[in-house]
Amino acid sequence: EFAYPHWVFGLSTYTIVGDKLICAYSEDGCWHLGSINLKTKQFKEIRTRYTNICDLQAGNGFVVFIGGTPTETTAVIKLDLETDRESILRRTGELKIDPGYLSLPVAIAFPTTDNLTAHAWYYPPTNKDYIAPPEELPPLIVKSHGGPTAAASVDLNLRIQYWTSRGFGYLDVNYGGSIGYGRQYRQRLDGKWGVVDIEDCVNGAKYLVDRGKVDGDRLVITGSSAGGYTTLAALTFRDTFKAGASYYGVSDLEILAKDTHKFESRYLDRLVGKYPAEKAVYQERSPIYHTKQLNCPVIFFQGLEDKVVPPNQAEMMFNAIKEKGLPVAYVAFEEEAHGFRISDNIKKALDSEFYFYAQIFGFEPAENIEPVKIINLD
Repeated sequence: EFAYPHWVFGLSTYTIVGDKLICAYSEDGCWHLGSINLKTKQFKEIRTRYTNICDLQAGNGFVVFIGGTPTETTAVIKLDLETDRESILRRTGELKIDPGYLSLPVAIAFPTTDNLTAHAWYYPPTNKDYIAPPEELPPLIVKSHGGPTAAASVDLNLRIQYWTSRGFGYLDVNYGGSIGYGRQYRQRLDGKWGVVDIEDCVNGAKYLVDRGKVDGDRLVITGSSAGGYTTLAALTFRDTFKAGASYYGVSDLEILAKDTHKFESRYLDRLVGKYPAEKAVYQERSPIYHTKQLNCPVIFFQGLEDKVVPPNQAEMMFNAIKEKGLPVAYVAFEEEAHGFRISDNIKKALDSEFYFYAQIFGFEPAENIEPVKIINLD
């Protein structure tokens, strides 16, 4: 038995070198390298500076892996197992960022429902050229990651830095069900997707508000795909957030259960309940059936070629919110599917989301941004 809370042994997380098993493992949300002597069963940590490690491959006395840190672009790393000397074989990019503009993640653990503890990475607003007025607290973006049984990574993420360099705090939540914090933590989402994830996102935001870190009147939640579902559910079933952004998010769990691809077939049986036997639970947790409870502005981003979460999921929510008279926007991309790939579209989506918040919260962006059509904006 090893004392570490979360081990993953898959094709990309371990490799054999001689009489040693070299493995990547996650502890408290960060990835590490370790060595297990197959004869003595002794474990030894291989210290590296990388917070995300994957795709391990073995050579003669060395391993190669993909590694990331909060301040550098992801790279292919070669590590000599005798000397622990590393060399960078290839980077995804040579972008250099002045540290004065980089927000570094802070691990936080906060109380949540049922006297439990949840986890997140908090990125404070950071820009060496600007200082906020002492009496003003920053707005906060809460990110609900996809998966939903995945996890937030602390690799350098330029999308996060986009927000923190513009004065937003950013909370990347590893809600119950996320990997990296042990089996019991991962099992919290079993049967409770649309409950536990929402509570943890809400309680993470409240934790920062209570500590005077962010403005409780300018809380935003965002997410894509499964994270988009949590976003829409949090906006529908709670009143904590003042605005939201859904990227190809699920609004109807029943449609997802019936039409999902084979790789995730029956996945929702574990996360929600058996379908169709528990159809009522699916409808109870689907935002599309409860739009009367949603009372804040939302912007939707959708690829029109999306086969995983078809455009009608976003369009139904958009039309329902429009009919309620709430500010709402819908940005569609003809050439995108599930997950945006075209750089111009990715940039447009970020800028459009920023423009939307600027209009909702009444501030002027420092740069010129192409306006987005917002329905019902007074």
